[in-house]
Amino acid sequence: MLSSTKRITGVAAVALSLALAVSGCGKGSGDSNDSSSSGSKAQTITFIPKNLGNPYFDSSDAAGKKAVGEFGGTYSQVGPQDASPDAQAQYIDTEAQKHTNAIVVSANDPKALCDSLNQAKDAGTKVVTFDSDTDPSCRDIFVSPSNTEGIGKTQVDMIADQIGDAGEVAILSASANATNQNAWIDVMKKELANHPKIKLVETVYGDDDDQKSFDKTAALLQKHPNLKGIISPTTVGIAAAARYLSTSSSKGKVMLTGLGTPNLMRKYVKDGTVKEFALWNPEDLGYLAAYAAHALVSGDIKGDEGDKFKAGKLGDFTVGADKVVVLGDPFKFNASNIDKFNY
Repeated sequence: MLSSTKRITGVAAVALSLALAVSGCGKGSGDSNDSSSSGSKAQTITFIPKNLGNPYFDSSDAAGKKAVGEFGGTYSQVGPQDASPDAQAQYIDTEAQKHTNAIVVSANDPKALCDSLNQAKDAGTKVVTFDSDTDPSCRDIFVSPSNTEGIGKTQVDMIADQIGDAGEVAILSASANATNQNAWIDVMKKELANHPKIKLVETVYGDDDDQKSFDKTAALLQKHPNLKGIISPTTVGIAAAARYLSTSSSKGKVMLTGLGTPNLMRKYVKDGTVKEFALWNPEDLGYLAAYAAHALVSGDIKGDEGDKFKAGKLGDFTVGADKVVVLGDPFKFNASNIDKFNY
């Protein structure tokens, strides 16, 4: 989730301006620095988020752009408007055809992108996945926001604390095929076995769409009148659910937690809709992913377990098992600390 608190404070103050730098991108748009128009030997690094116009990826990719600038590379961002693997694959294919040095991808599906990613690798493009992974055979490195077990357990611990460790809960996820969401949900289900008085009644999918997530929240409350809590492991979903709860009769009665950004969730914490939620620092995640791509393209690492590289201001990192680099530990936001963060 978040990196350590020390890492957060170093970047939080500039996060909003970084996010604004890319938030206006349209469908398929990219930064004006196109690798095909550059005659230099600068590394070409292209970020391909799940979808454009998503505040989470606006923040992570803007920080990736900053990192690419630090090591003298050429940054681009392209991607679909809707979070679907078919749409995402088209952009991967294009970058492979352009012989882009590295692509940094948050995968919409663990397997559906593999043909395109493997073709990109065959063409000489290094493949870094971040935030949401593919099958390990389809990429060179995965930059994980945190340990999967830690993310899942943290969310269960928060909802258990908030509902008195008893009652019905539901999960409002992103897309049904999102790799990271499903991995966390699997952990949540295992963790809930340690809370016998909590019953998971349903998992629904808002597809990281604000209105759909809002509507799914309303439907959950109507279908499950005894619902005590909602876990939403997606920044879009938790904000939409909070927006619904904040003006409903369920405010303060149905607890909501999950993964969110401080700026989107601040007003809901302050008005009592949400007691506590968690996240890693998306700026640090994008920044680290860019430096992992740089290290691969430079030949400093191959992606093997034990490989070490330096990620600018974040310091030194080591590649772990299955070619995974972990950013840091989960961090919980609540009324006592949320005003310290700005992203």
